Amino acid sequence: MAAAKDWDVERYEAGHSYVWTFGRGVIEWLKPQAGERILDAGCGAGPLSAEIASSGATVLGVDSAPAMIAQARLNYPKARYPNLEFALADLTSFSATDSFDAVFSNAALHWVRPPELAAQRLAAALRPGGRFVAEFGGKGNVARVQAALGEHRYPWFFPSIAEYCAILEGVGLEPVQAILFDRPTQVESLEDWLQMYLPGLTALVRASVVEQLKPDLFANGVWTLDYRRLRIQARKRI
Repeated sequence: MAAAKDWDVERYEAGHSYVWTFGRGVIEWLKPQAGERILDAGCGAGPLSAEIASSGATVLGVDSAPAMIAQARLNYPKARYPNLEFALADLTSFSATDSFDAVFSNAALHWVRPPELAAQRLAAALRPGGRFVAEFGGKGNVARVQAALGEHRYPWFFPSIAEYCAILEGVGLEPVQAILFDRPTQVESLEDWLQMYLPGLTALVRASVVEQLKPDLFANGVWTLDYRRLRIQARKRI
C-alpha cells in the first residue's frame, strides 16, 4: 500500500489477501523479463514484488508505510531473494538513483495525493520507452460505502479513464491500453474493512455504515462490496 499512514499489518495479511491475489492479473500486463529493473510502487508487504522477481527481474519495492516495509523485509529476506529489495519512500517525493525498465503498482495509487505529483515522480524513474502498468480504484469504486459515509471524509482518489490518462500524458507517459471494470469483492466483515481502510472513523460511524449497507451488500454470511478497478498501461515517450 502507499497511504500516508502506517498499517495494521497483522490485520491486513490475515483478512485482505484478495488485494494481492487480484493483483496477479496486473503482472500479466507487465510481462516482466529476466534482467529487467522494475519498481513496485506501493508494494505493501511484498508478495507481488516477489512474484515479479521470480521472473529474473531485479525489483525494488517501495512503500510509505514503515510497518509494511518492515514486514516485507521479514517475508522476503535479501539472503533468500537476492534480486529483491525494499525501501521506505513517499511516491510524491520518490527519487530514483537509476532508471527502471518498468514501474508496476497494484491497489496503491488511489491513496496518493496529489496524483499528478506521484505520476511525475514515477515517470521520472522510467527510462525512455519504459512501461508503466498499474491497477487501482477507478471511478465509482465502493460508491455505496462513500454514499453511506455521508459528510465523513474519505481519502481516496478514484479517477475515470479520461482523468487518469490526462494525468499520465501530462508527465510524458503515453497510454497504451486502459480498462475500467466492475470487480465485486467479497469480504468477511464490513466492520473489519472499515477499521482497516478508514481507521479514523468512530465506532458509531462504522456501525451506522454497516446498518445502512447490510440489507443490500450482505448475504450468505459474506459482504460483497462494489469495487471498480482502473487498469492501465503506458509508455514513457522517447
